[in-house]
Amino acid sequence: MNSSSEGGGGASNGGILYHEVQESKLCAVHCVNTVLQGPFFSEFDLAALASDLDRTERQMMLGSVTGDYLPELSHNVSLDGDFSIQVLQKALEVWDLQVIPMNSPVAEPAQIDPEKENAFICHLQDHWFCIRKLNGEWYNFDSLLAAPEHLSRFYLSAYLDSLKSFGWSIFLVRGNFPKECPISSSEASNGYGQWLSPEDAERITKSCNSASSRRALVPYADVEAVPDDEDEDLKAAIAASLLDSAPPPPSPPIGSEQPGTSSEENKNGGAEKA
Repeated sequence: MNSSSEGGGGASNGGILYHEVQESKLCAVHCVNTVLQGPFFSEFDLAALASDLDRTERQMMLGSVTGDYLPELSHNVSLDGDFSIQVLQKALEVWDLQVIPMNSPVAEPAQIDPEKENAFICHLQDHWFCIRKLNGEWYNFDSLLAAPEHLSRFYLSAYLDSLKSFGWSIFLVRGNFPKECPISSSEASNGYGQWLSPEDAERITKSCNSASSRRALVPYADVEAVPDDEDEDLKAAIAASLLDSAPPPPSPPIGSEQPGTSSEENKNGGAEKA
């Protein structure tokens, strides 16, 4: 089913954006919650799902354990808190959402025209984040950003291609996304989530959008927004730092012969004295 007929890109939470800022190594939690646009899951919820998946896998592997499978270890959550894609899939299945690899034949329409979709999950090494369409606009909900970062429709496809070129795995999310979250209840706050209007998100993004605050992991949207004068100042500061830290050229040993009679040596000698 094409997601253009499904809920997800329309009005959500009265037009307010839900964003979670990185806490410890809970990016998988932040990713799931920003897909759903509310604090629906905690790290304990995902850990419970991981435990269930581990139990199921052990039962399936019972009697056929190979050297590649160690039943005493979890294959769905690492010791430092990174969760597998299967855990994220199970969490979103609770809300009748389907997670599809972008290289799957089912996701071919999304590869051609990603703007018609509603959500993508991105993963590299131990980091997860989501790109989500809300109120007809696309946003990068990476928890390493201070606020959701707006992505133009034109930039979306180029940005996804850029992520893939940097080795990111991308998954398409389809289904009927929740429309509302009880933001007035005490359960709507988990300590690292925040509710922002699009205007507030834009203001925070602009205030943080300097060369020193950009992550070097992948090229983010609106890099042109960094003022040219700040970029030149940064380059000048780096150049000065490198110049200051460069070791002085070695002096010739005392009593050693100076460059001799060749024209090239005389040129070098003159340049050193200049």
